[in-house]
Amino acid sequence: MKQVEVTLLGQVYRLGCPDGGETLLRTAVASVDKEMVAIQGAGKVKARERIAVLAALNLAYQLAERGPALRAGDAAADVDLEALIRRVDAALGDDGQLL
Repeated sequence: MKQVEVTLLGQVYRLGCPDGGETLLRTAVASVDKEMVAIQGAGKVKARERIAVLAALNLAYQLAERGPALRAGDAAADVDLEALIRRVDAALGDDGQLL
């Protein structure tokens, strides 16, 4: 497993990444960072943990909206949500767990 440095909301994290998965991980990080920056930019939420939770919920909702495509067997949209939550928890580290 490869270690990759990424930045979320201006903070650097070192994440484990399977061989060959760096591009996909960086794409996922960019999506999460974009969501977190938008929430922070709205100015209503200041706490990093709350921003992370709201971003995760927004992204999970977007995935749930694609549920019919997942049930229809859209392999490209297949996402292990539990694994994603574990990775976010690991990225939060000392800041606290997502769920």
